[in-house]
Amino acid sequence: MILFRKFRVLILMVFLIACSMHIMIDLLPKLERRSSSACSCSHTPSEEPQNWAKHRAKPGSESGWPNKHTLRILQDFSNEPNSNLSSHSLEKITVGERSEALKRFEQFTGDEKRHTARDSALKNAAVKGSRLSALFEHPLYTRPLPTLTDEDTLFNVNTDIRFDPKAAENPEWNGEGKDGDYAPTGEMSSDSYPNWLRFHIGINRYELYSRHNPVIDAMLKDLLSQRITSVAMKSGGTQLKLIMTFQNYGQALFKPMKQTREQQTPPDFFYFSDFERHNAEIAAYHLDRILDFRRVPPVTGRLVNMTKEIRDVTRDKKLWRTFFISPANNICFYGECSYYCSTEHALCGKPDQIEGSLAAFLPDLTLAKRRTWRNPWRRSYHKRKKAEWEVDPDYCEEVKQTPPYDSGTRLLDIMDMTIFDFLMGNMDRHHYETFEKFGNETFIIHLDNGFGKHSHDELSILVPLSQCCRVKKSTHLRLQLLAKEEFRLSALMEESLQTDTLSPILIRPHLEAMDRRLRLVLQVLADCIEKEGYSNVVEDDLLVEGLNTGTAPQR
Repeated sequence: MILFRKFRVLILMVFLIACSMHIMIDLLPKLERRSSSACSCSHTPSEEPQNWAKHRAKPGSESGWPNKHTLRILQDFSNEPNSNLSSHSLEKITVGERSEALKRFEQFTGDEKRHTARDSALKNAAVKGSRLSALFEHPLYTRPLPTLTDEDTLFNVNTDIRFDPKAAENPEWNGEGKDGDYAPTGEMSSDSYPNWLRFHIGINRYELYSRHNPVIDAMLKDLLSQRITSVAMKSGGTQLKLIMTFQNYGQALFKPMKQTREQQTPPDFFYFSDFERHNAEIAAYHLDRILDFRRVPPVTGRLVNMTKEIRDVTRDKKLWRTFFISPANNICFYGECSYYCSTEHALCGKPDQIEGSLAAFLPDLTLAKRRTWRNPWRRSYHKRKKAEWEVDPDYCEEVKQTPPYDSGTRLLDIMDMTIFDFLMGNMDRHHYETFEKFGNETFIIHLDNGFGKHSHDELSILVPLSQCCRVKKSTHLRLQLLAKEEFRLSALMEESLQTDTLSPILIRPHLEAMDRRLRLVLQVLADCIEKEGYSNVVEDDLLVEGLNTGTAPQR
């Protein structure tokens, strides 16, 4: 009996010790913040950080972590089914705060010294004699869009609307805000909206942005210069991505650098095991413009300070707790995701600088719903089982009889996406999205883009094109144009990518691979035309009166 009582006392003591340790661990971040509040010294990577998150706690609040109900709705960038129903962010705000976010903005005040190289490259690209400038002046790149109606624009904006800042509930709107930020005064028109909002307003049935829209370059400068005010991990996905909110309330998806530009995936790796390359998103945006698709959201590279611009501004506890200092004295973090989020795959700075891509957000799903579609030529994602299109050579005939591919331009848009992916070597196009407002008569949004191995041309990506033997006339003519020596796709890409602050974006073998793959695409189309006839393969979408392409079709 005495032994039994001693055992019960021992169990009780162990339980009390465990509870005490759990409470101390939970209070550790709070104690660190309190202990460091008396010291305003800055930390170098060699010192043990005493305050790993500067939280803006409200008066009377015990914790610096924000209330979940005061956070903003962030936009989903995943290509998962029903993403428009499940893509709410970790941060949500009230309707009044969202209304204010659409009104408030900060004029661009970037560091001139930091962007000298990029601005110089932009000027050089615009001079006469530039391949890129000559390309964009070609008739194929200047043909007008059909007349836009209210049903053809994503948002119907009355430009006569004026906002009175004094009517805003936030007192900071009328005067000086925190951290020395000044809010604008006087009335605002839609022309004075922040660039990210002007980009959203410009989306229509036929394009994400117009060919020569100055707002896009201005928005890319904003992504480079705007102060990062909040960082959160994006939910879903196999690898870590961060959602960054800026001083002007704009948002972007940040993909940090995981591989150098020279690294290739080993040949024996399953394709699904490849890392997502940050430079692939940048290159995809530039390739999309050169092909005149304009279906990739604008992307730019940025060098980010992991300490000041991620760790110290994040409100995400889970992300904040994964920061550590490596044995090499570098700041590192790994976050949480399905696969590559562990200390073995940590993202480390040098010592705290890391480069990555910033992709501009599309409009919030609460304002502009998007529909997610399963790619008919989606891979099986199984190491042994093949997809139906891999075993049935007549698979395209079945697709042609299935809505929405049985009418309209959707099947031709899939062919555009196929060519786009093959030029990059992207094998992972399992879903795509469209804006719900436009129904089936609209373009495909090219999200989550990747570059494969430059030493290998994955011909299975071209199966949709070879099975269906269909292509738009405008796409076919542009491909022929880009294959000519006076333009040459690799030279155009190299010139365009020089405008990015992280240039060089692609190494020479990747550029040369695109020229090689372009010739393969044209050969597949030539074989189709020889087999089925030009009129049965090439769909004439150049029905604008008076258009002179200056390029004769190859029959």
